[in-house]
Amino acid sequence: MTTPLPVHPDPRRGPRRTVLAVLILAAWATGVGLLVRREFFREQAAILAEAALRLGPSTSFFVVEQSGRQIGYASTTIDTSSAQFEVTDFFTADLPVGGRDFRASARSVITLSRGLALRTFDVAVESAVAPLRVTGRAEGDSAVVYRMEMPGQPADSQRLAVRGPILLPTLIPAAAVLVQPPEVGGTVTIASFDPATMAAKDLTLRIAAESLFSLVDSARFDSTAMRFVPALIDTVRAWQLVPTEGQGFSGWVDAQGRVVEATQPGGITLKRIAYEIAFENWRRAQIAAGTNTAATRGTSGGAGTLGDLLEGTAVAAGALPGVDGPDRLRVRLTGTSLDGFDLQGGRQRRAGDEVTIVREDAAALTADWSLASRTPGFRQRFAAELASEPLLQANDPAIVALAVRIAGTARDPQEVARRLNRWVHDSLAKEITISVPNALQVLRTRRGDCNEHTQLFAALARAVGIPTRIATGLAYVNGKFYYHAWPEVRLRDWVAVDPTFGQFPADAAHLRFVRGGLTRQGELLRLVGTLRVEVLDAR
Repeated sequence: MTTPLPVHPDPRRGPRRTVLAVLILAAWATGVGLLVRREFFREQAAILAEAALRLGPSTSFFVVEQSGRQIGYASTTIDTSSAQFEVTDFFTADLPVGGRDFRASARSVITLSRGLALRTFDVAVESAVAPLRVTGRAEGDSAVVYRMEMPGQPADSQRLAVRGPILLPTLIPAAAVLVQPPEVGGTVTIASFDPATMAAKDLTLRIAAESLFSLVDSARFDSTAMRFVPALIDTVRAWQLVPTEGQGFSGWVDAQGRVVEATQPGGITLKRIAYEIAFENWRRAQIAAGTNTAATRGTSGGAGTLGDLLEGTAVAAGALPGVDGPDRLRVRLTGTSLDGFDLQGGRQRRAGDEVTIVREDAAALTADWSLASRTPGFRQRFAAELASEPLLQANDPAIVALAVRIAGTARDPQEVARRLNRWVHDSLAKEITISVPNALQVLRTRRGDCNEHTQLFAALARAVGIPTRIATGLAYVNGKFYYHAWPEVRLRDWVAVDPTFGQFPADAAHLRFVRGGLTRQGELLRLVGTLRVEVLDAR
């Protein structure tokens, strides 16, 4: 059968987590997600400083569209002084989730040195269901300190080590164009720091095309149509920047480093236009429709609303399977590009648009190593999968003490992983949680959905020395697909387990799309509204 990503059956609960996930990812990416060092151009650091001198004050307004329909507006303002830059980004839109529109706004204020190094940032997300604020500052060239605040939860402060001054993503498009004359086919490589993995990662943007755009520079009011219409059209030359792999800015940038058009996850597009058309027309339309700017509203589309941003989790739907799911699942994926997703490897085999998942057998669960004696270089080989991270605190004393207690005297990695999996499944209440997955917070509250179960398990497993990574994708439960996250542990090879469902190993109904932390999980958003899954075989 052909199964689109279903809409959550309970509109009162599912959208809460969905909107939160979208907003958290957006705020994280803006405020603390990809921290880019000034040395990302390495020997071109001097050129970057020169490019900063060419970055002047400006204000740009954008219409926010989805499937050709305006759902909001955005703006970017750059103020300059002799000592610093101040960049203010604002975004507000009615995000379609679970058959309803949710009004959400995000505002970030970032200050940078004249060399584009971060000084401070303040990111605030306003929503009826998921308010959030993240503030922070750079401590010289060695660390970034930030504080995350959400209603009903203790503020969470973190300190991230960095090497050298850093630049936040909001100016990456400008820097990529200003650092050197843009040429089609050329690339710009950025060495980034990802706090989700505490590791450096190169981000390469390719200049894919060059084109002329006709932009509305100013508007006039049409008293007949009772709306603003274009008054002056300006022609602008721009270059298309696309990431060579994974996530990153995708859009068009002009010679001054200003965004002309950009695409966002979930089929959302930002187009530069005159303020009156971007904001005033939208505001008038909201008033005419009787929409309050701070409220949520239902849509007439019901379960089939076009462009729903994310499906709810199986926990939210009350669709938890038993331990005896299918051992084999074969699906056909259509409707969107599958490039860049982790569909091949381990238990999954991809052949064109078909993916087959086979549950691990007993032999695969037999570890080829022991916690009592590991081969030389083991920790170096799996350094990333054993590391502590800002929200996955594997080295925290409370996490370590609990992990050691659960493991007891066992030294077989399979047995220890089973014990951890069982403890997390039995100890955490299966609830929707308004939070960013944080292992220590989950340990305190003892509740959450798949994200919280997975985060705590990963921290505990790493604490006792079992390499663990996070997989994210879809779970096929009771004939429907739901967003889901689960851990993978290294035994003889990588094995999928599921503390949320209480499965060891996880059944074949787990369709993995990405491996990695919060920033990688955001890549799932580009599947929304486009991906179709046809189940070919399940047994």
